[in-house]
Amino acid sequence: MIQTLRKLVTFDEFVAKYPDNTGKRYELHDGAIVEMPQPTGDHEEIVVFLVQKFILEYSRISLRYGIPKTVLVKPPESESAYSPDVLILNLPNLVNEPLWKKESTVSLAESIPLVVEVVSSNWRDDYLKKAADYEAVGIPEYWIVDYAALGGRRFIGNPKQPAVSLYTLIEGEYQVSQFRGGDRIISPLFPELNLTAEQIFQAGRYPV
Repeated sequence: MIQTLRKLVTFDEFVAKYPDNTGKRYELHDGAIVEMPQPTGDHEEIVVFLVQKFILEYSRISLRYGIPKTVLVKPPESESAYSPDVLILNLPNLVNEPLWKKESTVSLAESIPLVVEVVSSNWRDDYLKKAADYEAVGIPEYWIVDYAALGGRRFIGNPKQPAVSLYTLIEGEYQVSQFRGGDRIISPLFPELNLTAEQIFQAGRYPV
């Protein structure tokens, strides 16, 4: 269960306490500090798998990208800040990020070619709030990896089944494509990426 600390704070107040020295992970949702649940081993195995795949691909095609350990994404004109499960940074654009040097925070679409959220108990945030806010930032590509079919039926179908939902920014709005089983992931950022939904799910040892 996600615990929300109800006292509202500004983004500046939040980053003054971030990261917390207890080792816990927090995000800021419209001024509310949200303590994120400890991820499962399956969740983390999928994150590791995707990070490996992305690094191999952007290195192969010589893109100056990087995947940081802990970086915040701040939507425009809001008191929110998110820590995606996987965040690819466009390293040359970091010089244009006003909050980067002191607060390891990015807010420009040009700095963030792709983010991934691996679904856990807070699936509503991934499908609703974060999708809307990542769209507002202008992030070109957003993956939601729902390996345990936790999301609502309106998002992953009825009956529910594991799915990778890939949101692509087209004329300022997200358009979503879904991939299941042996479907090859069609990524605009990495069009030659050879990866199926099933391979991602198997990385978390989830039966498909």
